[in-house]
Amino acid sequence: MAPDSTGAAYVASVVLALPFDKVARWTLRALWAALPFTVGPALGDGLAGASRPVQLVAAGGEWAAWAVGVLATAVPMPLTLTALRVLAPAVGAAAVATGSPLAIGWAAVTLGWAFSPSVGALWVNGPAYPNERRYLLRAPGPLLFGPLAVAWAAAVAGVAAGPLLLAARSWVLGALLGAVGLPLAAVLLRGMHDLSRRWLVFVPAGIVLHDPLSVVDPVLLRRQTVTRVGPAPPGALDLTKKSPGLALEIALDEEMELALVKPGRRLGDPVRASRLLVTPTRPGAVVDEARRRRLPVA
Repeated sequence: MAPDSTGAAYVASVVLALPFDKVARWTLRALWAALPFTVGPALGDGLAGASRPVQLVAAGGEWAAWAVGVLATAVPMPLTLTALRVLAPAVGAAAVATGSPLAIGWAAVTLGWAFSPSVGALWVNGPAYPNERRYLLRAPGPLLFGPLAVAWAAAVAGVAAGPLLLAARSWVLGALLGAVGLPLAAVLLRGMHDLSRRWLVFVPAGIVLHDPLSVVDPVLLRRQTVTRVGPAPPGALDLTKKSPGLALEIALDEEMELALVKPGRRLGDPVRASRLLVTPTRPGAVVDEARRRRLPVA
């Protein structure tokens, strides 16, 4: 075997021996840390024709976004997961605008890792207690196909448009967009953060449904009442919000009361149900966790 292939095989064996959680965490950190050297030069070339004030404001915003991303990769928690999943598409859009193959490719890989189920699981479990395990739920289907992208674009534009227009000496329009865009961005970003706070949580007492888009308050499904966790047959209370992917059913031996919600408000009288449908990003891992905690699995 050639020396170079021996070295590659050794590196591959070391990587494969590492826990996948560590690989996912450090891969994302490395990808983000390298953005100034992979995407940065292309962005600088794209700003070459702009005025000096616009260049300074744009460059300052890019470095600020990168620094926030570095912090977000270093401190796993739901808030920083939201930050990564807002910033990574912005990097991708900026890279596409440059037309640089290297920038586009690097940004695409970074985006893919930021939205991977493994990274999502790591980040939502960052502040979790040692005896609990959180599993993200998929984003509602109706949001994925249009509204979420529009909300993201409006939030990013709300933050960036005002300062850039002021730097370009468009005083009235810049001030107007700054006054309207920043509060709008805050509202939209808060709504997007709710997507990072939708979990099934396994705790010693059972399973907690923590979903601000579906139920008013977190709901504890006591382990003594859980009769089944597994792929969903028809007929259960659907809390999936039409999310794409495999739905799981949590069946109980008694009905429980849930107050369903739409964003920001309670929906009438509570609903009683003994079977609930949810759509985790990692359904197999949820079933494995249920089995590990000696809950009935089918």
